[in-house]
Amino acid sequence: MENKLKIKLSIADRVYPLTISASQEEGLRSAAKKIEAMIKQFEQSYAVRDKQDVLAMCALQFAAQVEQKAIDKDAHQTALEEKLKALDNLLKAQLSS
Repeated sequence: MENKLKIKLSIADRVYPLTISASQEEGLRSAAKKIEAMIKQFEQSYAVRDKQDVLAMCALQFAAQVEQKAIDKDAHQTALEEKLKALDNLLKAQLSS
């Protein structure tokens, strides 16, 4: 069983104590830093004072990035499948000649 770590992450002027596996620490700390950077960007760009609004915009931004990557991956997968089918058809045509 993997050892658990107790860490504290600060997001939007609040501290969140977490108990995590060691393998999660780097990802969580990186995510917290990205959230903090995005919070600062939104606060500077839009003069928003309500942390809840800023956090909602951060959540939307991150969710949109995840969704866009999924869309891009599906489009790439479809294009790859079409190329493989075309190659398969060429090979079948050559083998049947």
